[in-house]
Amino acid sequence: MRAVVQRVTEAWVSVQGEVIGRTGPGLLALVGVQEGDGEKDLLYIAQKVPNLRIFEDEQGKMNRSLLDTGGGILAVSQFTLLGDAREGRRPSFIEAARPELANPLYERLIACWREMGIEVGTGAFGAEMKVALVNDGPVTILLDSRKLL
Repeated sequence: MRAVVQRVTEAWVSVQGEVIGRTGPGLLALVGVQEGDGEKDLLYIAQKVPNLRIFEDEQGKMNRSLLDTGGGILAVSQFTLLGDAREGRRPSFIEAARPELANPLYERLIACWREMGIEVGTGAFGAEMKVALVNDGPVTILLDSRKLL
């Protein structure tokens, strides 16, 4: 499972011109599920994202997590995170999980965060979405559950 995590002052996602998910100060998490992902991958991302110490403390150092700040998460599914563009000009998405695997893992990820007491806004799985954000910092982190070493 991959996630691109951005610290934001605000972010929102819309479908057909209607805003369907948003967050105030917190994180935008673009989430891609890879073929073969399972419980281990899900738990890695579920724990890592809200515990990343990427928010400033009183001394201006990135030393606080989302859980410390009480911020929210806007979670948006994005299979294109699994695109492989090493060869040719058109990315291959063969590593992206099929919707019948990806959607349940994406939904369980959201449920994990909500169980932690985090307010989570979402996109619409499989929909054509527009995502807007104000990246704070900017701070952007790439996480990949398969690259643990």
